[in-house]
Amino acid sequence: MRSDWILDVLADLKTFALSMDLPGLAEQLDDTALVAMAEIASLEERLQAQANGQNKSTGVHSGELGAS
Repeated sequence: MRSDWILDVLADLKTFALSMDLPGLAEQLDDTALVAMAEIASLEERLQAQANGQNKSTGVHSGELGAS
């Protein structure tokens, strides 16, 4: 599954923000793109590890609470 399409969407949004004279939004979209790239890379790494038969824990917490 190709996940990096979101980077194209963010780039389009940044172009629009700049054309509308919204530099703060454009800067925020740059930051958002960096987060997206990091998460996509992490996801691809986890998927590759699974494909290789490795159980690789990333230490990422899903945010869900356990049942009590």
